[in-house]
Formats: sequence, structure tokens, C-alpha cells
Amino acid sequence: MRVLRKLLLAAAGTAALTACAGGPGANRPELAFSEVPQQEYKTPSLDELQALPAPARKIAVAVYRFEDQTGQNKPNEKFSEYSRAVTQGGTAILINALERAGNRAWFKTVERSALPSLLQERQLIRVTRDQYGGNTLPPLPPLTYAGIMLEGGIIGYDSNTLTGGFGARFLGIGGNVDYRRDTVSVFLRAVSTQSGEVLKSVNVSKTIYSAGLQGGAFRYVGFKDLLEIETGLTTNEPVTLAVKSAVEKAVHSLIIEGLIDGYWQLQDMSLAQPLIEKYWQERDGVYNVKTVKATAEDIQVAPPPRQAPLTGTAGEETLAPSAPQPPAPGPTYIVPGGQNPLPGQRPVLPQTLPMTPSAAPAPDAKAPASQAVQAPAAAKFAS
Repeated sequence: MRVLRKLLLAAAGTAALTACAGGPGANRPELAFSEVPQQEYKTPSLDELQALPAPARKIAVAVYRFEDQTGQNKPNEKFSEYSRAVTQGGTAILINALERAGNRAWFKTVERSALPSLLQERQLIRVTRDQYGGNTLPPLPPLTYAGIMLEGGIIGYDSNTLTGGFGARFLGIGGNVDYRRDTVSVFLRAVSTQSGEVLKSVNVSKTIYSAGLQGGAFRYVGFKDLLEIETGLTTNEPVTLAVKSAVEKAVHSLIIEGLIDGYWQLQDMSLAQPLIEKYWQERDGVYNVKTVKATAEDIQVAPPPRQAPLTGTAGEETLAPSAPQPPAPGPTYIVPGGQNPLPGQRPVLPQTLPMTPSAAPAPDAKAPASQAVQAPAAAKFAS
């Protein structure tokens, strides 16, 4: 009980000091943990997108919609969740990423997602001018048309692709940690407004991690004193932030793919090759790749050397025999019976080994030399 009373006194003292401090939560308890709003959360993908070198000229692009196409709700194991798993503002995220590319140097984004509202506002300006003497004013300029239209969306959200944990407890004291991994996938394609051709299409996947740490103690510290302590910490990566990072990476990949195929160029083309090599390393794991431009005339293959014909005795022409190839290095195995000594090698036929003078019969003096050589074999079959 003494330990419990000390803990309660410490908690009460901490609360009193916080109330006397006169902080943000002194008069408004709901603002005790309030933080200052941030302009924009920086991600590594955004830094990489802003660091792109300037292009030769700006590209006019239009974005009609970039929406959630997964149709999935938030994963919940306890009850049914009707909130969407990913953000529904994918169009706004894509337009923001296009504006950030190369510090507003790459794209001229035209408004198409709210086109009815834009046309209605322009019509309202014309009507107001006609009714209130604005005819002397210059007419409204025409809308900017785009050469490339960007399409795609958030096409996948896979939850619980990896789950696990670890825990240990000894004499009532211990802790455990659990984690979960989700994956969100984004597809983006560039379409030519003149021909309708899909110029390039890229896809990016981003993992989303959630982890929880818990610990506690439950044991007797005295004869009648029971100590019980529980603590925990849970962190969840924001899904909207993960989608934002994936969209920014998709815009960066689309720019590099266009540089590879020559759809657009940089002001300083010497900076293109390092960007392309780094992109290939991330996408395919290919290192030290160089792009070489050559024509068919630049690639010449030397013909094989011509062999001079030889004239035979009868007057016909024959080719000169090729030089004999040296035997392959290695030992030579001779095994009786034609067995194959090693796998993958041709069998060696048995050879006739010389016999000792005592075992070999004396050849007939009148027999020819060929019969004298075959005599041992004939004697073997006879026996």
C-alpha cells in the first residue's frame, strides 16, 4: 500500500504543476496536446521530385480524375467499418505533385476536374458584362488546352500482407511487440490528346507499417502488496501520407520514362544520363548501363577469312584442311569394357594391351602377320 500511495501522490503532484504552468491546456484541456499546423509534410519522394533539373520547355497537362478504384473499406477485425481504406482526394494529390515537379518548372497544369464550375464562372462574367455595360472590355482569353492527359488511380490496397510479433514474460514482468504491414498501389499513365496513344504507363507500390509496443508488471512486492503496471505505445503510418508519397514517386518515374523514350528533354542533356542510370538501378537493379545511339552503317562485322582452294591430282578443287585442334587438357582414362569413367564423357573403347612373353603363344612362322596378332584373341575364345 505504501508504494501505491507514493505513485498516487506523484501523479497528483504532476497534474498540479501542469495546471499551474499556465500552458495551452490550462484553460482548454482539449488543446493540451495540440501542435502547430505544418505547411506541407516533406517526404523523400517530394525532395527527389523537386530536385529534377529544368526541362527544355513546360508541358501542358490535364487531370480529369485520379480516384480511388479499390472500393475497399478500412480493415477492422472487431466490427464492420464503412469508411474508405484510402483517401478520396487522389486528384488533388496528383495536381499538387505536378506543381512540385522541378519547383514548378516541368508542367503547366490546366483545370479539368472542376471544368463545369469553371465554364459556369466564365459564363457569369459574360452575362454580367452584357448587363452592366462591360461591352467595352476585352473578351475573355481562350482556355489553355493540354497536349498530354494524365489518367490512372489508386488501384490496390492490400491489408495485412505481413503480420507478426514477439513477447516475453518472466515472474510477472514482460512485454510484447506487434506489427502489421499494408500495401497501396498507384498507376499513372500519360495519353496524347492528339492521337489518343498511351505514351507511358508507370506503377508504384508503397508499404504502410503499423506497430504496437506493450509492457507491464504483475507481481507481489510484499505479503499483501500487489503491484500491477501496464503501458503501451502504438504508431500507425498515415495512409494519406503513403498515397501522397506513392503519387509523387509515380510522377518522378513518368518524367524519367519520357526522357528515356525522348518524349521530352532537359535544358542540359548532360544531366539526363545520371538520372536514367539511377532510375534503372531502382527499377531493374541494372548497374553501369550506357545508352549508345548507332545506325546500321556504324555496325560492321568483318567477314570470315577466305580459304584458298587446292588443286588435286585429278584437277578438282578442294579446300585446304583445317589445322588440327589440340586435345583438351586433362587426364586420359582407359577402362576395359567400354565403361564411362566420368559423367558427361564419351566412353573409351578397350585397347589391346601387350602380353608378357610367357603368356603369349608363339606365332606360326608360316602364318601372316595379321593372323599372328589375332591369335591370342582366338585362343581366348577357344578356351
